[in-house]
Amino acid sequence: MMSLMEARNLRKERMGVVLSNKMDKTITVAAKFKEKHPIYGKFVSKTKKYHAHDEKNECNVGDTVRIMETRPLSKTKRWRVVEIVERAK
Repeated sequence: MMSLMEARNLRKERMGVVLSNKMDKTITVAAKFKEKHPIYGKFVSKTKKYHAHDEKNECNVGDTVRIMETRPLSKTKRWRVVEIVERAK
């Protein structure tokens, strides 16, 4: 039982901005991060898109959300919305 609880705590979390909410119960989230260039050492800003499950269809474009890794829900969906951090203005 203890190992199950420890494994649950290792799930990845990302913060990002909602780009699209046109799909039913699914949003597209853009998460920004910085990565060090392997040769030059400069930090480069990169963006990755994730499809996340939004059970109540409550996210709108421009919202800042926190998403968490979960089991595969569809062909491309492996993340779910944990909370809406900030609403779009």
